[in-house]
Amino acid sequence: MAQQVSAKEPTAQQIAEQKIYQQFGVSDSEYELICSFMGRLPNYTEIGVFSVMWSEHCAYKNSKPLLRRFPTSGPRVLMGPGEGAGIVDIGDNQAVVFKIESHNHPSAVEPYQGAATGVGGIIRDIFSMGARPVALLNSLRFGKLESDRVKYLFEHVVSGIAGYGNCIGIPTVAGEVMFDNSYDGNPLVNAMCVGLIDHDKIQRGVAKGVGNPVFYVGPPTGRDGIHGATFASVELSEESEAKKTAVQVGDPFMEKLVMEACLELIDTGIVLGIQDMGAAGLTCSSAEMASKAGNGLELYLDQVPQREEGMTPYEMMLSESQERMLFVVEPKDEAQAMEIFERWGVICAKVGKVTDDGRLKLFHHGELVGDMPVQALVDECPVYEKPSSVPAYYVENENVDTLRYNEVKDLGGALKKVLASPTVASKAWVYNQYDYMVRTSTAVRPGSDAAVITIDGTRKGLAMTTDCNGRYVYLDPEVGGKIAVSEAARNIVCSGAEPLAITDNLNFGSPEKPDIFWQMERAVDGMAEACRVLDTPVIGGNVSLYNENASGAIYPTPVVGMVGLLHDTDHITTQGFKQGGDVIFLLGDTKAELGGSEFQYAVHGVTEGRPPALDLNTEKKLLAGVLGAIQGGLVQSAHDLSEGGLAVALAESCISGSIGAQVSLSTELRSDVALFSESQSRILLSASQEQADKLEAYLTERGVPVARIGSVGGESLVVTINDAQALNEPVAGLRQVWEDAIPCLMK
Repeated sequence: MAQQVSAKEPTAQQIAEQKIYQQFGVSDSEYELICSFMGRLPNYTEIGVFSVMWSEHCAYKNSKPLLRRFPTSGPRVLMGPGEGAGIVDIGDNQAVVFKIESHNHPSAVEPYQGAATGVGGIIRDIFSMGARPVALLNSLRFGKLESDRVKYLFEHVVSGIAGYGNCIGIPTVAGEVMFDNSYDGNPLVNAMCVGLIDHDKIQRGVAKGVGNPVFYVGPPTGRDGIHGATFASVELSEESEAKKTAVQVGDPFMEKLVMEACLELIDTGIVLGIQDMGAAGLTCSSAEMASKAGNGLELYLDQVPQREEGMTPYEMMLSESQERMLFVVEPKDEAQAMEIFERWGVICAKVGKVTDDGRLKLFHHGELVGDMPVQALVDECPVYEKPSSVPAYYVENENVDTLRYNEVKDLGGALKKVLASPTVASKAWVYNQYDYMVRTSTAVRPGSDAAVITIDGTRKGLAMTTDCNGRYVYLDPEVGGKIAVSEAARNIVCSGAEPLAITDNLNFGSPEKPDIFWQMERAVDGMAEACRVLDTPVIGGNVSLYNENASGAIYPTPVVGMVGLLHDTDHITTQGFKQGGDVIFLLGDTKAELGGSEFQYAVHGVTEGRPPALDLNTEKKLLAGVLGAIQGGLVQSAHDLSEGGLAVALAESCISGSIGAQVSLSTELRSDVALFSESQSRILLSASQEQADKLEAYLTERGVPVARIGSVGGESLVVTINDAQALNEPVAGLRQVWEDAIPCLMK
């Protein structure tokens, strides 16, 4: 039996009698199950280890049944969910590696470090696979940008992302930011990283080879981040501010050294398994590596580098100190591995060995202080099928007439109001803090539909984006889930790339509430169907639950991170209109769909009704048609219609191109609806006069609805609807409104 190591810690008997395990998020039934696996009462260290391994953050115990609904394989998928990141083949023995993860709760109480360490953690997930990280993205949500607290969170989260990414030298090239009361007090901070790898360099987090040594790499372990995984698996409360010790502290300069040393180590070919110490730190990495190999592991905690005196086994195992890795090599390769890390100035210590008994054994001061079955830790956490019920608000929204407000006559004023909404307004205040040009491979900078980076030595490129409209998902989770995937694909295609696959970050409230679990079920079903129809499998991701504030749950926000392949950099396309005389086309059908729209929110101050409908087969036809047209050289610019509808898409294309446009619409819709409806499967294209007829014919042949609506030129955006002028706004004035909105609010 494992022995107790600290007089300060409660005994196994006290843990049982006083139900101390409940403080770690372990339920009575889970505790009983743990005792049955152990064959005795677990001590303080052991119950701590079980609590983090069985937390939602690590075990997905409430979400696993839903995650199984996702399509996860495809002809290009080299590695799906289950490892540090997913991998997709891009030809020529190359592959793209990517994943997204959340750091929501830490960012709510310590925004700079919470965001910074979220970036650091996702970078480690990528290079632990053997890949060179080449780009960072993020997806952020905050309350309304009016309160001092929201401004503080926004400012420091962005600063934390910039501080880490800029220092480590990986460009932050794309992302999205949305503001809504729903996220007040519980911001969402989702970080995504993309890497490149050759097929023969792919690594897995496995502890292979009985008797092989296990090495710890990175800075010494401290007491920061203890119980970070369980902190992320409960609702935020007034007490959360006191849990800043559950937030890690990052050092991007150290991570740069660790990354370069690990990539050099992997290049030698001697690594048998490697994994980062992310959520649950040494506990998760050691247990998961042993489990995936069907082995056991012994850890000698006296050998673990420590930066604080008197650390207990419990503290060492549960610490989430940053920039740390675990790897396994054969004994004959120890010296070579250690020499690499010594040359890079990185600590490398032998802390354990692989065993064949299927147990995670912890030794401290010569005593056995923890002895747990690996399979129980990793694979035997109970999985819950939570009850679900339709929320009352969903039923009520069924009969809401989103056209009940009087028609807005001042359409220019409405456009400016929507452009000034922080969700739509220019995010230059954000991305100008990021170094998005480091490594010099960024071909399309932040601010277009998707970012594009080039691949050295080839004519290929990668397009990448993050997308999700939480209002849509709230109003109809299944449709909203479909739209999140479809909009991401639209952004990728508008950049000239073929969508490959997605990684997702499922941000929801508490799964203990039946109406929230219903949102999760429906959203996952919608996303899964879209992924199947659009051939974009899910290769990995993250679940972040218990995102709630005093008013209730956040809007359900299943963020989609998508990567696409540019077969030739000649196909790179951006949203800005290019030259006077170019012809403007609107693809897709516009309907009276204002539910969940930015116009509804910014002008009428409500979010209600149902979101726009989406037909996935129509979407697939649109994407194929536009991608073929771009690859055929028929397109000058492309911009998907999303928040703000046609009016905002036209304004953004004019602003990006620094040129005006003259547009004429013929419609039976009200003018404000025609301009601000957010009907799906619509894209704004422009083509040269010479290619316009070819483009129109090409799209028509492929069953894509296409209308020639105007031309590029002048200094104003002029829109006529049914022969009556609806808009006549100088582009310079629209630009000023759009660019000044966030900086003015942040003063």
